[in-house]
Amino acid sequence: MVKARIRPHCFGGAIRVPASKSHCIRRLLIAALAEGVSEIDYPLDSLDARSCLAVCRGLGAEIEERRAADPRSPNPADEGGERLVQWRVRGTGGRPGRRAAGGPEAAGPPRLDVGNSGTTLYLALAAAALGETPVEFTGDAQIQRRSAAPLLAALSGLGIRAESLNHSGCAPILIQGPWRGGRVVLPCPTSQYLSALLLAAPLAPQGVITEIDVPLLNERPYIEMTLSYLRAQHIPHEAAADFSRFVIPGGAIWRPLSGPAPGDFSSAAFPACAAVVSGGAVRLPGLDPGDTQGDKFFFEMLARMGCEVRREQQAPADPGAGAALAGPAGGPPEWALSVSLKGPLRGGEFDLNAAPDLLPAAAVLGAYATGDTALVNVAHARIKETDRIAVMAAELAKLGVRCTERPDGLVIHGGAGLAGGRVDGHGDHRIVMALAAGACGASGPVEITGAEHAAVTYPGFLELLDAERD
Repeated sequence: MVKARIRPHCFGGAIRVPASKSHCIRRLLIAALAEGVSEIDYPLDSLDARSCLAVCRGLGAEIEERRAADPRSPNPADEGGERLVQWRVRGTGGRPGRRAAGGPEAAGPPRLDVGNSGTTLYLALAAAALGETPVEFTGDAQIQRRSAAPLLAALSGLGIRAESLNHSGCAPILIQGPWRGGRVVLPCPTSQYLSALLLAAPLAPQGVITEIDVPLLNERPYIEMTLSYLRAQHIPHEAAADFSRFVIPGGAIWRPLSGPAPGDFSSAAFPACAAVVSGGAVRLPGLDPGDTQGDKFFFEMLARMGCEVRREQQAPADPGAGAALAGPAGGPPEWALSVSLKGPLRGGEFDLNAAPDLLPAAAVLGAYATGDTALVNVAHARIKETDRIAVMAAELAKLGVRCTERPDGLVIHGGAGLAGGRVDGHGDHRIVMALAAGACGASGPVEITGAEHAAVTYPGFLELLDAERD
């Protein structure tokens, strides 16, 4: 287990954050189900993305990776100085498992490991249900504690074999089609359950109708994201205005898609947080404020707490200008966000229902803000990689910050910021990165155990902070 030590310092500069995990995993799964060849430029090169890549290969997609000494890629360079610049994906034509099932000598269903990626697990469960070959899904210890029970019940209601092999609703999970359709009720404490059905249901056989009633929906912007892909390809579907009901006819196809994935607002929260709490300023190119990502709310929070947040477009930089600033050469003007602190941070109340992944970074901001910062309507933060409400309260307490837990949120009694000390990342990438960002403004060095988990979504983040590793 890696320990990282971050010494207080003023953090800032121009930083191109990685591609959006939410977009990349959706694009990769769509490409894996599509008819033809997709080319995804400058994808996320992280542990979660690699888990999704392995699962898509296990479902039968053929995927080539192209690497080059390309300064436009936000991915860290490997030992040879090259970076991941493209995935080239030949899809299964909506028939997952046709090349992955193995011959008659196979001892059992293929076993696909999603690692730590809950997004991959939920979306791939529905994708695998389009085939008639049984597929078993597993993952790491955290994944094996994260329930997919509502999604499994909905899949079962659509005629699919969907079994938690230990009867807990968690992995390992066995999936086997065919997709027969029908009407199901799907409560969504996480939006990923619904996104899974929306991406797969259009590929059910012609004449099969999937109807979904949604009595509970958290993280609504991520359903907007999923629907944007259906709309872009003119895939038939009906959606109630409040997203309480969907009707999706089968018989559609996914066509190949190409181009770069947008920058990740979820990852951008951490360098922005580090700059604000340490008195620095940061410029983040490649972030489109019009994107559907729910975590762009972090920058609205920063503005409400007293930061200056500027949005501007610029022409793409020359590739020779350097990795930090260069954009896709020859492309359209791209957006950049700039963040700096204008005066003392102010606390406030923030509804994180649409963006629960922001809770760790928002809690760190609250430690440096005057007054109380209440993060509310976000009970589903307790069912992520960890119970992020309880974990952030416990770890911030080790650094001298008093918090009050609520069933659906966290109140941070701020003002003094973080003291130095030792904390545990609990195997959760967002906990690690939030504590590391907060350490830049601390009164002494902060040591974080389990720091390697930052690479789940943001390889190279600790290096940006000049972290010392043991």
